[in-house]
Amino acid sequence: MKDAAQPDVIVIGAGVVGLSAAIAAQGRGLSVTVVDREGPAAGASAGNAGAFAFTDILPLASPGILKKAPRWLLDPLGPLTVPPAYAAQIAPWMFRFWRACSPKRVAHSTAAQTALMDLSKAELEPFLAATGTLPMLRKEGNLQVYESEVELKASLPGWKARAEHGIEFHHLDASAMREIQPGLAPRFTHGTFTPGWYSIADPKLYTLALADHFGAQGGAIERAEIVALRPVEGGVEVTSADGKTRRARQVVLAAGAFSHRIARTLGERIPLETERGYNTTLPSNAFDLRTQVTFGGHGFVVTRLSTGIRVGGAVELGGLKLPPNYRRAEAMLKKAQIFLPGLKSEGGVQWMGFRPSLPDSLPAIGRARATPQVIYAFGHGHLGLTQSAGTARLVADLLAGQRPAIDIQSFSPQRF
Repeated sequence: MKDAAQPDVIVIGAGVVGLSAAIAAQGRGLSVTVVDREGPAAGASAGNAGAFAFTDILPLASPGILKKAPRWLLDPLGPLTVPPAYAAQIAPWMFRFWRACSPKRVAHSTAAQTALMDLSKAELEPFLAATGTLPMLRKEGNLQVYESEVELKASLPGWKARAEHGIEFHHLDASAMREIQPGLAPRFTHGTFTPGWYSIADPKLYTLALADHFGAQGGAIERAEIVALRPVEGGVEVTSADGKTRRARQVVLAAGAFSHRIARTLGERIPLETERGYNTTLPSNAFDLRTQVTFGGHGFVVTRLSTGIRVGGAVELGGLKLPPNYRRAEAMLKKAQIFLPGLKSEGGVQWMGFRPSLPDSLPAIGRARATPQVIYAFGHGHLGLTQSAGTARLVADLLAGQRPAIDIQSFSPQRF
């Protein structure tokens, strides 16, 4: 007989992916407890750029990034950096990343990413409506800007791949670009506008709203650092750092950048690394921003949120332990002032967070090798918010013993 205090499902992680999965599980009639080391929206779900980037079907691991990487890596404050203190530790991950950049693997990853993007887009608005968060959705598009025709032409293979998948976009000259977003510096001569780019009013407020909805539906959120999982008769035992154990019939591991540590207790070695992202959120009156602007050649974006103007991005492959280097946030803000001459840079709040990333830019979604009662849902990199509703649908399908809505073989946690 089932213990009345034992939930059907424990979800480890109260970020946007974990909470979305927990709500989807509730929708299948399952009782759910969420456990997180810090509480809802404490990690990358709080400080991301707020975009549902459904058009970002191209993996970070690609021949294009290999061409840019040597130049970027020479700049310690540039779009991509590896701190010297972490270089040896990340070398095996970088080798896998390099292998994932082959044309054949990029084509495979793009097809898998597109399938998950399509599912996530289809699931998003029904999910927002069901959770009472639909008013937070914005459809303001995205403008990628280029400093020369040469830079635009270098981006064309990526746009060709998007066109093949039915993604709408428009290449613009300087005049048309400035009609969409006035105030750009004259150095930007070309642009590409993607109208099908959605965003959320504020990612932290959205994630907290999901936590409130989950609680209102009878879900429990507990604060504890989970350190181990163990298959037991009838389910899974979950152990926290204080020695307390919990049990559930099934467990969803969605602990972001910390997930691989917990998976290791099941004998699983998943090459998850941490992209440390930085940003500065300025007051709402800092600039008249009308669409999200991507400065792709410099690795950052500027986004209008309900709570301010956020300048952030870049990739620092530095793990979980090194102290933050907020000079990276300052460098992006200085560039933003040059690129958007009217930007007011006073009164900003800096942030650093951990993006959980796998070498081929695809998340891990599927069952653990040690037991089918543990389902992994982590490693979304820059796309956790974007793919949260689609991942939640897949997790709920697995929890209910149903065939997933799309083929998830490409996301197998054991693919490495």
